[in-house]
Formats: sequence, C-alpha cells, structure tokens
Amino acid sequence: MPRLNRELGLFDVYAIATGATLSSGFFLLPGLAAAQAGSAIPFAYLLAGLLLLPGILSMAELATAMPRAGGIYYFLDRSMGQRVGTIGGFGTWATLTLKSAFALVGLGAYLQVYFPEAPVGQISFAFALGFAGINLLGAKKTSALQLVLTVVLLAMLGWLIGAGVTAMDPAAFDGAFDLGPSPFFSTVGLVIVSYMGLTHVASVSEEVKNPDRNLALGMLLAFATVLLVYVLGTWAMVGAVGVGALSAGGGNLAPAASMARVVAGPAGEAVMTVAAVLAFFSVGNAGLLSASRYPLAMSRDQVLPAALRRISRRGVPWVAVLATTGLILLWLWLFDPSGIAKLASAFQLIMFALACLAVIVMRESGLAPYDPGFRAPLYPWVQIVGIVTPLPLIIEMGWMATLVSIAFVAFGTLWYSVYARDHIRREGAIYHVFERLGQQRNRGLERELRQILKEKGVRDADPFEALIASSDVLDFEGSVRFSALVDRASQALSQQVGVSATRLAQGLLEGTARGLTPMSRGVVLPHLYLDSISGPRMVLARVRGGIEIDTGEPDVPPAEDELIQAAFFLASPAANDGRHLRTLAQIAGRVDDESFLTEWLEAEDDLELREVMLRDERMLVMEVLSEGASSALAGMTIEEMALPESTLAAMIRRRGQLVVPHEDTLIETGDRLTILGSPRDIIDLRHRYDVHATTAPRWWRRGTQGRAS
Repeated sequence: MPRLNRELGLFDVYAIATGATLSSGFFLLPGLAAAQAGSAIPFAYLLAGLLLLPGILSMAELATAMPRAGGIYYFLDRSMGQRVGTIGGFGTWATLTLKSAFALVGLGAYLQVYFPEAPVGQISFAFALGFAGINLLGAKKTSALQLVLTVVLLAMLGWLIGAGVTAMDPAAFDGAFDLGPSPFFSTVGLVIVSYMGLTHVASVSEEVKNPDRNLALGMLLAFATVLLVYVLGTWAMVGAVGVGALSAGGGNLAPAASMARVVAGPAGEAVMTVAAVLAFFSVGNAGLLSASRYPLAMSRDQVLPAALRRISRRGVPWVAVLATTGLILLWLWLFDPSGIAKLASAFQLIMFALACLAVIVMRESGLAPYDPGFRAPLYPWVQIVGIVTPLPLIIEMGWMATLVSIAFVAFGTLWYSVYARDHIRREGAIYHVFERLGQQRNRGLERELRQILKEKGVRDADPFEALIASSDVLDFEGSVRFSALVDRASQALSQQVGVSATRLAQGLLEGTARGLTPMSRGVVLPHLYLDSISGPRMVLARVRGGIEIDTGEPDVPPAEDELIQAAFFLASPAANDGRHLRTLAQIAGRVDDESFLTEWLEAEDDLELREVMLRDERMLVMEVLSEGASSALAGMTIEEMALPESTLAAMIRRRGQLVVPHEDTLIETGDRLTILGSPRDIIDLRHRYDVHATTAPRWWRRGTQGRAS
C-alpha cells in the first residue's frame, strides 16, 4: 500500500496547527461569544483551552505512537475497534469540514467590510475550490504556505493586542459574571471550535519527519501560542471596544476590524482586515489538508470505497481531497455561522473524550509495540477529566448540538453495519485488555504496531550504533543448525552480560518455540529480556551455508526455498521493552533494504559486517592516509582528535585486525576509523578531514560511486 511522503518538520507541524487555529476563534467568534457571556469571554476562552488540554495531550501521545493518516479515526479504530473508529472517522471528517466552512464564512464577512455588496456565498465557494487546487499540489507546498501565513498573522496579532492593551478601559469588565453560569458555560462550549486546529496535524502525522519529537512538541507549542493570543486578545478587545459594540446585532462578525479601528483608525482597520483574510485563508487551507486524510485512512481500511485511497504522482490523495471539498460546499449551503460553530464544537468534545479513553485502552492493553514518543502526564487522571467534562458542555450548547451529535453517532453505526462490517473485520486494542482477563487477542494490531516501529526507527537516545559496534560476531562458511547457533551465541552473550549460557539458550529457544522470533528476508531475530542487565547486548551471526531451523516455530516461517544467512541475537533489560522493540524494528528495517543481503555476504571481515548494519548518515568511515587532511591524525591519540561530545570512535581496523579504541589509543597511518555520531557532527567531520566515498568500505562505495560523502 503506498505511503505518504515524510516531508513535514517541526515548524511545518507548528504552522499547520497554529494556522489552522488562529482564525474564527479571534476574528469571528468573540462577537458571537459576547452576545452570550458579555465581558466574561476571556475567561471562557481560558477555561475552554484548559478543558481541552487532556484531549490535546492524549492526541499527542496517540499521534507519536501511531503516526498514520486519519488521526483520531485511526486511533479509535486501533484502540476500540472498527465500529467506534467508523463513528469517529465520519464525525471528525464532518467536524473538520464544518470548521473549514466556518473559516470561509469569516472570509466573506471580512471582505464585506470594504465590499458590502460582495456575494459572500459565491466567494466562499470560490475559495473552497481554490484550496482544493493548492492541496492537490502536495503537503509540503501546503505547509510552506502555512508557515508564511502563520508568521505574518502572528506579527499582525501581536501589534493589535499590544495597541489594544494601551487603549483599554478597565471598567469594561465590571459585572463580568452578572449573566450567571449557564450563559458562561454555554459560551465555553461555543468557543471550543476555536481550538480545533491544534489536532489537525494528527491527521497528517504519517507525513511528519521524526514524529516522536515533532508531533507532540509542535502541537504543544501551538497550544501555548493560541491560548495566549485568545486570552490576551479578547481581554484587550473587550477593554478597547466594549461589550456593547461586540454583541450588537446578535454578534459583531468582524470584531478584530472593529478593535483595530478603535485603536489605530481606518488604517488599522485595513491592516486587520488583511490579517483576518490571511487567517481564514490559512485555516481553510489547513482544514482541507487535514480533513482529506480521514477518508483516505478509512478507505485504506475498506470502511469507505477504494477510490478514496488513490494517490497521485505528487503523493496526494486526490480523490479524498475532492470529496472533502464537496462536503465543505454542502455545509456552506446548509448552515449559518452560529450553527456551524456549535455543531463543530459539540462533536469535537466527543472526539477528545474518546481520545482520552483510547489512551487508557492502549496503555492497559499491555501491547509491547505501543511505544509513544510522548506520554501524557498524570495518567490516568488527566484522561478521566477529559472523558467526563464534555457532556455537560454539550448540553449547555442547546438541543441542536446534542441531537446532531447523536445523529453523527447513529450514521457512523449504520454505515458500519450496512457497509464496513462486510468488507473487513478487525478488532482493536481493547481486546488485548480482555485477553488479560482470559478473553481474546488481536495479533493483527500487534503486527501493525511493529510495522510502525520499523518505519519510525530508533530514537536519538537509543544506543543502536554503540550496540552494533560492541557486538560479538560469529561467522560460518557452511550450514549450521539453529539450536547449535543459539548455543554459540549464548556463550558469547554470557561473557557480555554475566548470565549463564544455559539460561540464555533456554530463553532464546523458548521465545522461538512460542512463535516470538521474527524472521524476514533471510534473517532471523532471536531475542529475550533479562532482569539482571543494565543495557542491551547483541551477537551478530553470518552463516553463508544457511541456518537450519530445527527447533521452535519462528514468528514468520521462511519460504521453502529461502536461505536464512543472518541472525541477530538481542538481550535487553526487561524494564525497557520499548527500546528493545525499537532495536528489533531498526534491524528489520535495514534487512528490508534490497541491497542488505548482498552487502552482508560480501563483507570481508567482522568490522564490515558491523558497518553493514549502521545508518549511513550517522557513520563516518575514514582511512588515515599518508597525505591529505587525514594525515594529520597519524600520531594523535583518540582524545587529541577532539571529537564532538556526541560522537564515538567505535572501531579501528589496523593491518587486518580489529582494535577497540580508548582515549589513549594512538592513531597510525593506514588505520581505518569508524566514527559514530549525530548526522550534523558526521557532516562536520567529513568536511574537516575531506572524506570522500573512496575511503568508505567496499560495499558502501558501490552505492555511492562518484558522490562525495
């Protein structure tokens, strides 16, 4: 199945989340909120943000554990089964398109400041079609536009809020809560829609580089930004404009322009009208980007027809983009601004509650491959708060929001019963909770989470390179029985970890007997956990004549004609199963490379066997020549090389022998050094010593012929 390109970085995540949020919440909703809650609206925005924080934290955890297109749909489907996933998918798809439609209404309202006769409906329709064209060009082009729009927008809002604070009348907040609790909490529910964009990026998590770091950090930075803008902005707006002007006519639909006119005159009004247009442009664009990934994910799972998962040459789900555009146009035709906001807020509250429940299910399932890069704090109390608070807020918003939320749930249930159930059957992680109580287990989900681990790879803090560099190597020309190979590997591991070889062999063979030993593309990965060791240890084995599986049953049995020629024996502390699984996933990912087995079999010695497994961007292989930049190293110690702090001189091959260097090891002409470190440090060292591909190992040179390293 084709995957979307990983091309979005931290600032792209921040731009999508922030740009998708700073629109209606500041430029359109304050007038509608003031009509309900008066001058208490800054407190309504603050409380709304705090009540949503459990859902945002839970979404960040789920997104780093399962970075897949589809966001909350995918999370609910994999945690609580396809029925709940279908409900969440349809509901969130509708909610995001409602939010985008709301932004297009705001776009028309601000254009009417200078063009009163402009046909708002036609303008909104035209912009919706324009956003579809932008999204069809690809996510990177979309996120680059988001970044520019977000920077410009934040600068404009900073100016407006600063000017508004200087023009405030403190008396505007007298009697802020005189209207009573019901209008206030109803307004809290209304402005929930203002924060919806913060989780938009979860639906494009499959396209995010280094999702463990960038997803959670980008979402939380965006949350801090928008909370500050909303609270300070509405506080300055009420103080400068007055609640009467904001609430006039049932709600001023251009409150930011009115505020700018008060604090800076017609020129300020013009500037903020432009800012509002940019904001609504940004959220409409980002909303379409993220919303279109929901039908894509649902189609991949056969919940929706196959046409919706078609990917263009640019890596864009073009049918899903067009279908999402059509839904946005439908909302523009059916509803008014207040109705759109309430409907979107109500179902978003339900989705956030389900996200909190999904975190509880995933953690309690005991699934070892569930390995989020970010874990929501104060578990499970944060999730419990996120589950129980939405219902009273939805009720406060009125009967329409409640009934339409029920309708969303009913439609999702009906679609599952009529269409989806007959196409695919898959249960969620909740059955792993039941399995702990003696019920059933979903091994398909466990395999899927392992695949996600393989795609994400190891984390920067994982000692993968150091583990490979310190591994023992076994090398056999002829065939070897698996049980005999386990005995030899256990003896080598025993010397590393201080555990008896008999105990190690027994643990490795038991894992294979229970079907817990992965096998793929000529490689077998026996592994076990040990309570008594401080860190992971490994033995690499090459068997040119093939490994005869004479005991147990590997996780994926080899094909009849498949020769197993590599084995990686891994032992890890029992307390760090996440790192253990990431290490196995990293090995499996390297094994999946078409060139792996050729490079493995052609490696000339133990050193080259280790180098085959190391990530190129984190490894420098350098020969100390008699002339050139590297010649200056001859006679130095490793300490005198002054390597960057994060790098490690892992191995030296000297006259055909392997030397494990220490700080006082002298470097000689003809040595071949293997240095491990971060990609940035490795690039700096390549430039410092003028290292080119010709000094790399023979197997690596073939793949980089003619390129500078």
